[in-house]
Amino acid sequence: MKFNLLKAVCLSATLIGFASCTDLDEDLKGDITTDISVPGIATPGDNAGPDDGLNGAFSQLRSAGTANHSSYYSVQELTSDEQVIAAKGGDWFDGGILIQLHRHTYGPVHSFINNAWSGQYGGITTCNELLASGLDEAKSAQVRALRAYFYLRLLDMFGNVKLITAPGTDAPQATRSEVFDFVETELLDALGVPAIEAGMDLSGSPLGTEANSYRINQFGALGLLSKLYLNAETYVGAARYDEAAIAAGYVIDNGPYTLCDVGCTVTNLARRTSVASDAEQLEGYAAVFAPNNEGNPENIFTVEFDEVTATGMNFSQMNLHYSSQFTYNLDQQPWNGYATLEEFYNSYDDADLRKSASFLVGPQLDFGGSAILDYATDDDDIALSYTPAINELEPNSIREAGARAAKFSFQQFGRQEQNNDYPIVRLGEMYLVRGEAMARAAGNWNMSLNDVNVIRARAGMPAYTSIDADEFLAERGREMFQESSRRTDLIRFDRYNDAWWEKDASPAHVQLFPIPQTQIDASQSETFMLSQNPGY
Repeated sequence: MKFNLLKAVCLSATLIGFASCTDLDEDLKGDITTDISVPGIATPGDNAGPDDGLNGAFSQLRSAGTANHSSYYSVQELTSDEQVIAAKGGDWFDGGILIQLHRHTYGPVHSFINNAWSGQYGGITTCNELLASGLDEAKSAQVRALRAYFYLRLLDMFGNVKLITAPGTDAPQATRSEVFDFVETELLDALGVPAIEAGMDLSGSPLGTEANSYRINQFGALGLLSKLYLNAETYVGAARYDEAAIAAGYVIDNGPYTLCDVGCTVTNLARRTSVASDAEQLEGYAAVFAPNNEGNPENIFTVEFDEVTATGMNFSQMNLHYSSQFTYNLDQQPWNGYATLEEFYNSYDDADLRKSASFLVGPQLDFGGSAILDYATDDDDIALSYTPAINELEPNSIREAGARAAKFSFQQFGRQEQNNDYPIVRLGEMYLVRGEAMARAAGNWNMSLNDVNVIRARAGMPAYTSIDADEFLAERGREMFQESSRRTDLIRFDRYNDAWWEKDASPAHVQLFPIPQTQIDASQSETFMLSQNPGY
């Protein structure tokens, strides 16, 4: 695709409808006086899911906040030691709700936490309506497994929630153990087995084995179960590590999936032909998360995103400085919000291929290779340069502070919405689940070495000869960055309540989010009322 821009003037886009982005209007001007030729631009709708009558249910994964601001993704990431939104003067303070997430001082009245609750129940409602309409056994199994995943999110975030399984009905608030049992039973039923055990026969499962990542097949359901069992000790106080290892191992040994490694490539849609360091292809880890990652051999169950037909992924807007619009010729001005904590960024070795694939740091160049200038800069250099160090959380964080997440990479002439599919279950994580589960079951972290070293080899890193819990957590963080797992992982490793940058140690009860006060108030007129989680 070729564009003739003889004298293009880029003007700022006014952000509409995002109450969390305040006072961000800024005029950006730049001249492009040469032809721009960008090969391989993705065509909207290229990654359209199958037309099997289930699109409405699976599309709810986008509506539930999987990859956008102010819902599920935000509460999973901003409460962890991965990412932060610092207050930049008048921008991004937003009444303190973002600082509350970082410092774990959130309470029952918090719009993001309420959105995370409502988003999952919106998906559950759609699943219930579809199940009530009458489906064949195979489709019913997929929708029940999808509903179980929404409940897995609620189990993880809130613990005690209502198990609503039919449209237009209400139910008493279930205990966390009851929600765990429901998720387990639904996934086991979809797999057609009474339990996860070595040598199990899945031939009776109504789920198929076709490698279609936009639906839940047997391997996707096993992946969800492996995550449930890995966290069982946190959720219900009973270890289920053997079953977690068996489920993940079955996926690794029997699924049609391979790690995307050397030779697994896609066209680099962000390439600037005038910038020599921009590769023509993205390979290995970087290809797993690219805008053209549909059909990647590593992805088992993903959320479909498309800039026109399946919208809801806003990472280019959420992460990038306003002036990075010129790097990618974006049609909207970014919001300059999310940044990576310095300690987390520094946990990567410089030789780790995941580091360069996951972050933008240093001087930023426009499409033509010229330095991008920020005339409203708040430091002593107008050239835009992302710095790993962040000076402060509030009130005046420097505008270009913090490495910017770019793992779900961008593309030239990208819209506000991105095309990258978002993995819920992928093969790389299954190695980590199996390794951790085996180590915990044996009480010996070296039992994870074989699986961890598979992941490290793909990252271009030398094999470990020994490992402990802290290093395993660090390695898992490097592999799973920006995939909404860090909060859950920190809780499982008993690190969530630790002190870190601009955050004091937090009380144990915040490991569960509060039941949103809005939901409690709404339940007062219903037969079954909601009770608040302890500590709030």
